[in-house]
Amino acid sequence: MTNKKRVAIVTGGAAGLGLAITKKLVAEQITTVMIGRNEENLRDTAAELGSLCSYKVLDLQQITSIPALVEEITAEFGQIDILVNNAGINHKKPFLEVTDDEFLHVIQTNVLAVFAISREVAKVMNSAGSGSIVNISSMAAQYGIPKVIAYTAAKSAIEGMTKAMAVELSPLGIRINCVAPGFIKTDMSSKALDNDPERKNKVLSRTPMGHLGLPEDIADAVYYLSSESAKYVTGVVIPVDGGNSIGF
Repeated sequence: MTNKKRVAIVTGGAAGLGLAITKKLVAEQITTVMIGRNEENLRDTAAELGSLCSYKVLDLQQITSIPALVEEITAEFGQIDILVNNAGINHKKPFLEVTDDEFLHVIQTNVLAVFAISREVAKVMNSAGSGSIVNISSMAAQYGIPKVIAYTAAKSAIEGMTKAMAVELSPLGIRINCVAPGFIKTDMSSKALDNDPERKNKVLSRTPMGHLGLPEDIADAVYYLSSESAKYVTGVVIPVDGGNSIGF
């Protein structure tokens, strides 16, 4: 398996958890195509990670552009073995103040775009008779978190879609799984939690392992699910959260 050329797509692959995932896949000798909006970020990351890493610029809000992009990647690389649906946006606002448009904006990127790109990539994987799609969920789908109603709806949909896709696509040789990150130490989360000691205390007190995770922890889980080691695993949601989702 190690000698076989593999091609992966990582949406939102040049920042945050997506960057950690891209780095992991490249380190495992997988040709990795990042999709994102920020060309400068994408270009810098591709330059840093070398010849196995390339990128395509697309705002996934542009749903109608997705089929052509997947076609372009398939033509260029000849195959798509792994898709990681990592790109997503959040919108923090009290429930009573969220507008229809704000709600829809989050759903479009976090649900509709995931559906559309998964459908197009699955067509390519179906022709090959194999493939692995890994979706990224959130603690927001495991329990209620205030002020993120649209994000919660979106990530709950992702977990449901993971199971529905797995049932339909697994007979075709395509596995679909999901990783639900807990509280992960990034520049953004560290800053937010350090500025809000009460929230930080709440997060850590209900995380049995007592500390935040690292982006690499998510990347390792994604790599496992996309690899031959998980060849009999499909339709699962794996919380990588230090026990947060079962903590009290």
